[in-house]
Amino acid sequence: MTQAAYFKENGKASASIELISEIEQRLYREMRYLDDEEYRKWTGMMTEDVHYFMPGTETRYRKDKTDQINNLSRMAYYNDNLEELGKRIDRLETGTAWSEDPATRYCHIISNIEVETTDVPTEYLVYSNFLVYRNRLERDEDTLIGSRKDLWRREQGQLKLAKRRILLKQNVLISKNMNVYF
Repeated sequence: MTQAAYFKENGKASASIELISEIEQRLYREMRYLDDEEYRKWTGMMTEDVHYFMPGTETRYRKDKTDQINNLSRMAYYNDNLEELGKRIDRLETGTAWSEDPATRYCHIISNIEVETTDVPTEYLVYSNFLVYRNRLERDEDTLIGSRKDLWRREQGQLKLAKRRILLKQNVLISKNMNVYF
């Protein structure tokens, strides 16, 4: 399946309660890793071919049918593979990232989790909503709200994130930086 096809793909059927619970626990752990800035553990939950994608969106009239969400060639805040995510984390770990000194305080909340099976028995589509609160210095605050569409794959018995599309609900991003993951 191509990257663009994944973003348009719909699941085939609802997953079992056991699988839903297992994926929910993975998502909760992922949020904890992000809150605790354990980025190496977070990327350890990903496949080698992961695609982490957050397109920018524009306010458009309903009659404009331009596909700005699934188009991989449009502007994106993130359009990264595992190596690129690793470089971002390397930069944070240098201690010279001015936007992270002093450290940002995060709280990731995830909800509305839906899990669907796909044509591939080891891959699952996962839909969710998130709220990310971050506070830095004395008064810098951001609240970021959005939705995600993931593809999780079972590799060697473990569920791993293979693809993620993040859609922020803010049209204009007023955050001073993008040192946050969803």
